[in-house]
Amino acid sequence: MRYIFIIITTLLSQALNVVVAQGIVKGKIYDKNTLEPLRGVYLIYENKQGTITDENGCFSVKSDTGKLNISFRLLGYKPATRFIVLRSNDTIELNIGLETDILDIGQIVISANKTEQKVAELTVSMDVIKTADFLKTHITDAQELINKTPGIEVLDGQASIRGGSGFSYGVGSRVLALIDGLPVFSPDAGNIKWQFLPLENIAQVEIIKGASSVLYGSSALNGIINFRSADPTNIPVTQFFAETGIYDKPKNKNWVWWNTPRFFSNVSFSHLQKIGKTDLGLSINLLNNNGYRKFNDEKLGRISLRLKHHNQKVKGLVYGFNINSGYTAKRDFILWENAENGALKQDTSTVSLVHGSFVAFDPFISYNNTGRFKHDLRMRLQLSDTRFPVRKENNSDAYSCYSEYQLYYAIASFMNITTGISENLSKILSNFYGNHNGLNLSVFTQLEVQPVPRLKMVAGLRVEQNSLDNKSDKIVPIFRTGINWQAAEYTFLRASFGEGYRYPSIAEKYASTTLGSIKIFPNPFVQPESGWSSEVGIKQGILSGKTNGQADLSLFFLQNKNLIEYPFGSYPDPITGISGLGFRADNIEQSRVYGYELEFILNRTQGEFNTTLTGGYTYIYPVEFNQITNKNTDIYLKYRRKHSVKISLKTSYKKFDLGVSLYAKSKILNIDNVFLDETTRESILPGFYEYWLQDNKGYFLLDGNIGFNITKILNLSVAVKNITNTEYMGRPGDIQPQRNYSIRLSGKF
Repeated sequence: MRYIFIIITTLLSQALNVVVAQGIVKGKIYDKNTLEPLRGVYLIYENKQGTITDENGCFSVKSDTGKLNISFRLLGYKPATRFIVLRSNDTIELNIGLETDILDIGQIVISANKTEQKVAELTVSMDVIKTADFLKTHITDAQELINKTPGIEVLDGQASIRGGSGFSYGVGSRVLALIDGLPVFSPDAGNIKWQFLPLENIAQVEIIKGASSVLYGSSALNGIINFRSADPTNIPVTQFFAETGIYDKPKNKNWVWWNTPRFFSNVSFSHLQKIGKTDLGLSINLLNNNGYRKFNDEKLGRISLRLKHHNQKVKGLVYGFNINSGYTAKRDFILWENAENGALKQDTSTVSLVHGSFVAFDPFISYNNTGRFKHDLRMRLQLSDTRFPVRKENNSDAYSCYSEYQLYYAIASFMNITTGISENLSKILSNFYGNHNGLNLSVFTQLEVQPVPRLKMVAGLRVEQNSLDNKSDKIVPIFRTGINWQAAEYTFLRASFGEGYRYPSIAEKYASTTLGSIKIFPNPFVQPESGWSSEVGIKQGILSGKTNGQADLSLFFLQNKNLIEYPFGSYPDPITGISGLGFRADNIEQSRVYGYELEFILNRTQGEFNTTLTGGYTYIYPVEFNQITNKNTDIYLKYRRKHSVKISLKTSYKKFDLGVSLYAKSKILNIDNVFLDETTRESILPGFYEYWLQDNKGYFLLDGNIGFNITKILNLSVAVKNITNTEYMGRPGDIQPQRNYSIRLSGKF
């Protein structure tokens, strides 16, 4: 009994010592210039510990004794760090004034040079989209998100940056989409799998505007869109939302075809957490959309998992894997019935249900001990299949294996080099395209030099070769260069030149099918596309009193040759040899695009109001040129617009959030003649010609949203898209959504 008493007494005394051996740190965080308290300042102390300041800028934390580093972070302010020694029963008070910083000018990006770098120091134009930019506006589709970015238009799944691409019937994208720097596109059609791009656990989306083939290879002829996954912080974060919405009736009442409301709904869940030395990220998204058009509904589910482990024994060694997967059952909209009363009803001859699945497994390992060397080995094993229950002749399976080794080496304090090798092996098993094997091999290197303070210069070279069915294409060298000069504290000047290259997709070479009145012919002899882009630009930080932000102006010039389009004509059937009318991929467009782009972001805090104004205007002059004379023609490039504008205003006050966005685009300058010629137009899109003459005038869109923080965890928001119920069209026959309403309950804890 005596020994039991001694043990209990010892344990109690140790427990009391643990309790006693703690102290308190409290204080107030305020704006250094205005002395106003700052709420929502993010504090991180010790391992896995954190809190935020209240509405009065105050905080109080209890911590174990000893040495303690506390960091303070808030968007729009320079971060601050304090080092203290906390003793038992101590109460230390910290009152800290944060200095205003230029909004987003110092944010870190990766996509431009495949290494971390401040966005202001880049030699190319880059847009960065944060999660807050689209969560409050109820955007859940990556295609919609990118389409509402200044200078970019997505026509029926095909992205065009600054007029560098048009529309080629859903195949052969000139913009490369990536998840964490690894390409995610279909190896058969060469298009972007928009529906499987996760927005649930994304830190930010980085968009390079211009040729990016040197670092990213084929399909980056016009730029890249990189979806970067979020890493967990010391505080676990769980987010979710449940949303439902309804489509209003279109402005043209003759187009109403439904008797019951057309609903859509969406559920999302994501979680980020550190578990010891392992980072965990998990997300799930489910979508059900009845569609505003007849025979154009969709059901979608996607899930992603990310594990990243920091090795405890080997400093700087990190390894893990990402998994992104999804499944969809939908009916794509191809042709309308007619313009008079069937523009929102699909021609039954083209209606087809399609089931699609997608899985990408991405193992990786990275080693960075001293900071002078960094080794990265990454791989993506991707499987996708397309199944048509009725049209089984269009079924297709696509497999690809992409791997890349990259070395970063800091040669000196003013010079570093990034170099690597990559391969992409693909295998297509298809009733639609036939069976094919493809291989891409490449070597790339890029040198960055800072000869004097504030001046950075970049030069890069890529050499790649494509093979299809054991037949090798020529070896292609691609070059880029750029310069960035910090002329003043918040003034950055840049100039760049980059070459681009794109090898034709399997679909462009071998697709052969009939959809309603449309027949597609194969062309195994179609050649690669190539080109270059150049720009000069200035990024200017703005800091005036309580207002801060930045403005960016760029002048650009793009030139491409042998661009692949689908002209309508008479072509021989590959099996019978008998000629017929239809579409076939051919190298017919020689393009030049001149233009300029202005983007800005301004933020102002006044009392409890925090307001952000963002916007962008892009002007392009897109024309064909004669390869022999090297002079411009008077022919506008197809599916381009001269003017596009976006202006967004967001403000928050206490528990309320309010946002309004305006989008404006001028008319489409030119389209395929088959939709205008009197001998062919009615057989493909009945009534389109008259509709085109009357309604191709450009358009204005207005979106709005309002949210209310019910508690610190829950938020209720309402969004209205296309408030004015504007009627507008993408590619011919593709009427875009009319006014629609959605309500969302979201949470974050």
